[in-house]
Amino acid sequence: MRKKWSLFAAVALAAMGGAYGTAGAQEQAAGQARPAPAKVDTAVFAELPMLVDPRISPDGKRVAAQLAVQGKQYFAIVGLDDGAKPLLIGTGDTDLNEWHWVNNDWLVLGVGRTTPVDGDEWYIKRAFGVNAATGKMVLLNSAETGQDGGSLLWIAHDGTPRVLLAAQTSIFTNDAGFWPKVDEVDVSTGRHKTVLTGREGVMSWYADGAGVVRMGIGRSMDGRQRRLLYRPTGRSDFRTVDRAKGLHDGLLVPSLFLPDPGKALVVQDDDKGLSALWEFDLATMQAGKQVFASPGYDISGPVVDPVTSTLLGVEVTENRATTHWIDPAMAALQKKLSGKVQAAQVEITSFTADRSVVIVKVGDATAPGAYFVYRAADESLQPLAMNNQTLKLRRLHPVKTIRYKARDGLEIAAVLTTPRGSAGKNLPLILMPHGGPAARDEEEWDWWTQFLADRGYAVIQPNYRGSTGYGTSFTRKGEGQWGLAMQDDLNDAVKALVDQGIADPKRVCVVGGSYGGYAALRAAQRDGKLFRCAVSFAGVSDLQRLLAYDSNALGHEASADWLKAQAPDFKAISPLFHPEDFSIPVLIVHGKKDRRVPFKQSKLMADRLAAASKTFEFIEQPEGDHFFTRQEDRLSFLKALEAFLAKYNPA
Repeated sequence: MRKKWSLFAAVALAAMGGAYGTAGAQEQAAGQARPAPAKVDTAVFAELPMLVDPRISPDGKRVAAQLAVQGKQYFAIVGLDDGAKPLLIGTGDTDLNEWHWVNNDWLVLGVGRTTPVDGDEWYIKRAFGVNAATGKMVLLNSAETGQDGGSLLWIAHDGTPRVLLAAQTSIFTNDAGFWPKVDEVDVSTGRHKTVLTGREGVMSWYADGAGVVRMGIGRSMDGRQRRLLYRPTGRSDFRTVDRAKGLHDGLLVPSLFLPDPGKALVVQDDDKGLSALWEFDLATMQAGKQVFASPGYDISGPVVDPVTSTLLGVEVTENRATTHWIDPAMAALQKKLSGKVQAAQVEITSFTADRSVVIVKVGDATAPGAYFVYRAADESLQPLAMNNQTLKLRRLHPVKTIRYKARDGLEIAAVLTTPRGSAGKNLPLILMPHGGPAARDEEEWDWWTQFLADRGYAVIQPNYRGSTGYGTSFTRKGEGQWGLAMQDDLNDAVKALVDQGIADPKRVCVVGGSYGGYAALRAAQRDGKLFRCAVSFAGVSDLQRLLAYDSNALGHEASADWLKAQAPDFKAISPLFHPEDFSIPVLIVHGKKDRRVPFKQSKLMADRLAAASKTFEFIEQPEGDHFFTRQEDRLSFLKALEAFLAKYNPA
């Protein structure tokens, strides 16, 4: 079986570097049009990724991941050598938030779900131990555990099934149990041993590689004041070593406690406002030598060896996400794996303690890609799963990063996708603002953009002011600019493409989700003369109503302060209050089980548009959530999107 799989891997990997990666790219670069390829069926783009975040067991014999089966997602444990069927665990209405191997036999799952409590809706988090061989589940929380019971702080490195968990034991703020305590828990039995009692104000605890709780983050009840507590050893008292106000002022929180108990690594800004990795002295609380920086970009954070707690590399998103390996052995492994694949990106995603077995993701922004298993013993690459079972390793439409100037001179990066086979000129355009807005787009496989390009549209995804990844100053330029300068940045992206001859100014629509959905509604209300139509998925229509959402949550006041800083006048920039200004057709889609942006945001917008006799379509997805975790919701959205665009902005 292994030889057969290795042969398949060789053929598949060769395909990744075949005609799509060479001749096709040359023709695109030369601006030569080729006959347009046949359209891919809509259902293919709606396929759920086969695997999400596969993680290998310490002995390399099993993989744990989220697995798509018949359009639904399950937690799965897959044996790599035994040929047995995957062990599936359904989650139902429960979110699967995280999973971690504890040893070769046990894992920890972190789950959450919205539950009625005293007439209100609360998000409850819990932790379970899972036996990798049988699927047996052990609840790791006690009967009195409060709202948050799933904070995993540490995993033992000696093969025993021990972890540190932090959990509340009361939902009431006037009870001592409201502040999480830390227990050592045997995940195979659920037995607890308290190692640290709760401390008033501290909701988050952090442990070092030896399992000593060294740090906590405390905050005032309104969230407006925060402080960092630290101790050098398990026998020392905690002391406050740093303070911050609001959500923007950062605490100097160590990202990694180094084996030397007096040293750590921190992520903080350099003199240009870009985050970098620095050495840090815990005695003086002063940063030392810079360990890593990426000019022009923020880093994402360190990659840490889970056994030795040493630095292996640094993750950063430049035009695309990548890992810069600092550890020589990991750098050599990356070079070896990249050498096995031509014209595709190779990402190391998970590995055993001795790095003898590695999970590798192969693909790029033009192809959904696949996961492979690399074995150092024979240097073989064996296929684990294709992310899209129909497309497999097929390349579709080219993607690149461009830069343009906003009207005030600010340089903005944007991701441009164009239809394969086109000359890249005078194309119908989809403007697609990302969600967040504290997020960013990058060169990666995106089923929305690839679907639209497949239907003949160019797609531009601007990282407008307020986006993350380009430094603190760039992010803060979005403050007070929701629906204003941030919206101008989107319009300026369209102008840049029109000026370059890429886009036809008379065939432009705006499509977005979450904050991007808000931006689409705002465009239809404010700038209809620039667009032919707008599509909002799970978009915000009323910022004041968003402010009131989850107003009972601890620290809501600080979150409210942040949202108020995003716009000087909520009503003026909320599309809900200006239905009479909508001048183009609008498609609104929203899942009724969305826990991030309430369904009512879209329902009220649709009602106002109906009362104003505007042209719109409203689609409710009864089981839909904010993240398209169900294949059937993806498909219904794409079909509605395709029909809407064909009607109002045909390609």
